[in-house]
Amino acid sequence: MPLGEATVTSFPDGETFVKINENIRGADVYLIQSTCPPSNHHLMELLIMIDAARRASANRITAVIPFYGYARQDRKDQPRVPITAKLVANLLVAAGANRILTMDLHSQQIQGFFDIPVDHLYASPVFFTYFGECFKDSNLVVCSPDVGGMKMAAAYADVLGAGLGLVGKKRKSATTVEAINLVGEVKDCDVLLVDDITETAGTLTSAAKLLRENGARSVRAAVSHCVLNDIAYERLRSGLIDELITTNSVPVDTRGLPITVLSIADLLGKAILRINGNESITSLFRIKGF
Repeated sequence: MPLGEATVTSFPDGETFVKINENIRGADVYLIQSTCPPSNHHLMELLIMIDAARRASANRITAVIPFYGYARQDRKDQPRVPITAKLVANLLVAAGANRILTMDLHSQQIQGFFDIPVDHLYASPVFFTYFGECFKDSNLVVCSPDVGGMKMAAAYADVLGAGLGLVGKKRKSATTVEAINLVGEVKDCDVLLVDDITETAGTLTSAAKLLRENGARSVRAAVSHCVLNDIAYERLRSGLIDELITTNSVPVDTRGLPITVLSIADLLGKAILRINGNESITSLFRIKGF
């Protein structure tokens, strides 16, 4: 179906202006926006669009956020720091959103930050379709690049019938990570690193380096959200990772590197149809191990 007609522009001072150019009174409205860089600008656009739809008397407003920004700031791990993931949830509800549809949140408990329904999708069905060709007849080991992703890695290993490994890391700064320990056997194996988000690719490349030092035959990485910066592209050029597989939850510039971008449009489209028809969306991601 065609996109709804709307004008989204900026005033000379940078303020965002939104106008919905068609009648949405009583309609079931879905506003699709990833809060990818520039994150603050995209978040404000989404909030303003929600407010415009609410004031235009939309019956239900669903914010479809394939990549939920600020998700890594979900707890107080230092004194005097904010819990920005909760703040963003409050802003979305205050703007007038009735429901959230998102994918692969950094931590599951973010769903509890909302006082409105949250439909949480997984990119795994899209990845598994692709993996069926990649890892046919291979000696596969699924590996988590950090302790926090172990549950996700275990689920992938269960579905793919693969071995399981874990890389222990030590973070030195926001952009520098050192892989220090490996749990599991990877010698002469094809390794799949799985993670929910990468920005500088520090965790992935340091894990890949350790895996290769321990005899891994190949190293691929599957990451739901690739918010890559210049540091990440430099690290990926090192050749430590044979292929980076990701989704188009945010725009990805491959820059001639071995980056494969899979579309989640079909997954989101089916979820939107089921929400609109008040049907269950669980079957979209009911996969063994999840």
